[in-house]
Amino acid sequence: PVPPQYGLVFDAGSTHTSLYIYRWPADKENGTGIVSQVEACSVSGPGISSYADNPAGAGASLKPCLDRAMEIVPAEQQRETPTYLGATAGMRLLRKENSTKAEQVFAEVSKAIGEYPVDFRGARILTGSEEGSFGWITVNYLLETLVKFSFAERWEHPQDTEVLGALDLGGASTQITFQPGVPVEDRNTSVFFRLYGTNYSLYSHSYLCYGQTQALKMLLAALHQASSSAQILHPCYPRGYQENVTVAELYDSPCVHAPSSASPGLVLTVTGTGDPAACGVAVQRLFNFSCGAQWPCGFNGVYQPPVRGHFFVSS
Repeated sequence: PVPPQYGLVFDAGSTHTSLYIYRWPADKENGTGIVSQVEACSVSGPGISSYADNPAGAGASLKPCLDRAMEIVPAEQQRETPTYLGATAGMRLLRKENSTKAEQVFAEVSKAIGEYPVDFRGARILTGSEEGSFGWITVNYLLETLVKFSFAERWEHPQDTEVLGALDLGGASTQITFQPGVPVEDRNTSVFFRLYGTNYSLYSHSYLCYGQTQALKMLLAALHQASSSAQILHPCYPRGYQENVTVAELYDSPCVHAPSSASPGLVLTVTGTGDPAACGVAVQRLFNFSCGAQWPCGFNGVYQPPVRGHFFVSS
């Protein structure tokens, strides 16, 4: 018998990185592997985009998890174990801000992985629709809407099972992916997969800056710009909560643009007022829900066909 095969995937998110170790039988089912997750190893420290000023640190941070993988994957199979690193919105933002620093981070993580006896297939930034659609595959694979082990003891495409849409809230972006049932009119948001012998045409879009960390930053910036002083009342924070943040820290991301009058060293005092209704209004202002005549949209004028089916939300 042919031994099972292994694969390694680094998921480099905006706030942290994980290494997933996968295993699958050598034989495929209808052209697609039946994959199981052997282990997940959480890389200590922040996301790789945080190492913009210390790229070597990004590479070093991956080594304990790579060491763990070498204990799990049999030594004789390591050289043929495909290994990928896919980065998401944290690195998209760094690339926008300083593409040289982004390239240095990728060079260092590639160098670190290259020191191990694996079949390294490269480190790169996933597109928004790849990120969304890989999440969609994960959700539907785990919920057995794509393939199921039948009573006849074989893998089959489940009949009359609706696939689920996937909503994914990250730190720096958020994704929506679903099977619309009508042709997708904007090809930038159109994704096609053939999985286990069945074709899937999906709509997928990633909203940069609308992940939790960056959206909270946009919210604070909006409250700062609406306030005429260094005192900011924050309706979404609990009453009595207080924190200090400098103007430079608040506007250190491409998702927020500092007003020209703001001095970077100024310390802002943020005080929570614990007002849910005002919080809802403030958050809603971050979204533009008017679509214009061009086509149906989600928000901020981004094309989106009418939603259909049930959705699974993850973060």
